[in-house]
Amino acid sequence: MRSANLSTLWTMILAGSVATVAFDAFGQSLSPMLGFASLAPVPLANNVIKVLTGAAYGPGAHFLHYMAGLLAYPFGWMFIAEPLARRFAPGLPWFPVALLYGVGLWVFAMYFMATLIAGQPAFLGFTGITWVALVGHVLFAVVAAMVVRWHEARMIA
Repeated sequence: MRSANLSTLWTMILAGSVATVAFDAFGQSLSPMLGFASLAPVPLANNVIKVLTGAAYGPGAHFLHYMAGLLAYPFGWMFIAEPLARRFAPGLPWFPVALLYGVGLWVFAMYFMATLIAGQPAFLGFTGITWVALVGHVLFAVVAAMVVRWHEARMIA
């Protein structure tokens, strides 16, 4: 079992940083270059802030997006998804677990945050952005899981 210490925090921030760059590069650069929708995580975060506080706050929206990517989502992988998979499906390799975790992140972002909190249509109406968000969240999860595995293996060696 992983312990919460400074080394674990560093692993989490490293994984979240690399995964957030991959998510943003894919969703805001590569996807539109290929003719698909562009992700807009900061405007969605700003909409959430507006619903919760009554006023939009751009700097807070950026902060919310980056804290989710740097800390919250990697925390979910390291302390929830991966340990649950090890306990209930110990033979399942990390990659399919990460794929499922990415789908879970997508459901959280597109349904819980966008719909239940921000009042948008469910999964943003299943438009192009919905599917780009699915790929982006799965990419985030796979990259984060890969970095966690790589970094923890280096720390053991």
